[in-house]
Amino acid sequence: MAVSSPKTPVLLLKTKSTPGDSYQDILSRSQTEGHAGFEPHFVPVLQHQFLDDGMQVVRELLRNAQIGTSTECKYGGLVFTSQRAVEAFSKLVEEGRGNDEWSHLSSVPVYSVGPATTRALRSVPQQPPLQIFGEHTGNGEALAYFIQEHYASWYRSRSILPSLLFLVGEQRRDIIPKTLMDSSIAEDKRIVVDEVVIYGTGVMASFPADLASILSKTDGLDRWVIVFSPTGCDSMLRGLGLLDDHGKLTATPGNKDGPHTYVATIGPTTRDFLQNTFGYTPDVCAEKPSPEGVLEGILGFKGES
Repeated sequence: MAVSSPKTPVLLLKTKSTPGDSYQDILSRSQTEGHAGFEPHFVPVLQHQFLDDGMQVVRELLRNAQIGTSTECKYGGLVFTSQRAVEAFSKLVEEGRGNDEWSHLSSVPVYSVGPATTRALRSVPQQPPLQIFGEHTGNGEALAYFIQEHYASWYRSRSILPSLLFLVGEQRRDIIPKTLMDSSIAEDKRIVVDEVVIYGTGVMASFPADLASILSKTDGLDRWVIVFSPTGCDSMLRGLGLLDDHGKLTATPGNKDGPHTYVATIGPTTRDFLQNTFGYTPDVCAEKPSPEGVLEGILGFKGES
C-alpha cells in the first residue's frame, strides 16, 4: 500500500476510557490508500464528581429493593444516557456485590441511549446481569419513543405503568421526561420519569493549557478535533484562535492551501450548540455517536471512503 503522507493527528476531546478505548483502537488501525492513517491524542475536557445527595437517594432505593417488577416497588426500570451516570451506579452496585443484595435489578428493563453507554452498563458487576435495551436508538428522543413501546409491552398486565428512574448529571436535556410524561398521552400509556442528579460536570482547569500544548505539537499538519460535548466548546474555539475577546467568531481555522484544522462533533446536540451559540459550523457531524460513526464522517469528508 502506497503511503504519501504522515499520520493525521486526531485530537479527541475526552478522557481516555479504561482498560481500552474504542476510539483509539479504531482510529489507530484505520489506513487507506495513499494515507498513513490517524494518530489519536486524548485531551480531557470534563471533570466529574459524584454527588453525595443523589448517590444516597439511589443507595437507599437499592437497599430497600425499590427497583423491581413487584407492584410494591417504586420504580420498574432504569434509564441511562451517560457513561458517568453508569459509573456512579456501578459504584453503588459494587457495594452489594457478593451477597446478592441487588438481585432484583436483573428483572427490570434498563434503557441505554447508545453503544458507549451500553458497553459501560454491561460491565456493571451485577449477577444475574442487567437486561439492557435501546442501544440502537443513538439519541434521547429516539430512546424515549422506543421506551414508550417497549415499557408498555414489558408491563402489559398493569393498568398504570410503574415509574422510571433516570440517573443524570447536572447538565442534561429533558427530552426523555417531557416525551414520556406528555399530557397528551393516554394515562395508561404515560410513564412517570423521576430524575436523580447523581454527578456534576465542569471543565477541567488544565484543559486550555493541555489543548494549547497538543495544538503546538501538531502545528503544520492537517488535523482533526473531535468534540463530544457542548462543555468546553468555548475553550476549544479559543484554542483554535476562532473567538475574539467577546466570544464572537473571528475566522476559519487553517487556510485554503496550507494545513487545516477540521472539527467533527459526536452528534447533532454538540453541532447545534456550536452553530447556535457561536455561529460556527463544524466540518463533520457523525451520523452515529460511535467510533465507527466518527471515522466514517472523517473519511467521507476527505473523500477516502
